[in-house]
Amino acid sequence: QVQLVESGGGLVQAGGSLRLSCAASGRTFNYFTMGWFRLAPGKEREFVASISWSGSTARYADSVKGRFTISRDNNKNTMYLQMNSLKPEDTADYYCAADRIPAVDATNPREYDYWGQGTQVTVSS
Repeated sequence: QVQLVESGGGLVQAGGSLRLSCAASGRTFNYFTMGWFRLAPGKEREFVASISWSGSTARYADSVKGRFTISRDNNKNTMYLQMNSLKPEDTADYYCAADRIPAVDATNPREYDYWGQGTQVTVSS
């Protein structure tokens, strides 16, 4: 079993920055594909970013490309999402997820086996 705990959400003005963290425990984190998803009111869950187990491959949704950076520290069992130039449309609950095996499609939430409880991000205009 793997437990994922997100932190770092909050209220920020448009143009500001936040850094989300996802701490993993319970099983070997090093070999998991990790991802960030978000869920906004009235919308479907949306892929944000993913990172391979080694950190060598990252993918981003077009809506966040160039503004968000995903990273991981396998020594600390922690993944991060640095969010810059935030926009009101980035407002959502952000969830981290872990996939036990290399993802065929890391943008598909069904690939992932474990999920955190979410952290809220609110961007004011």
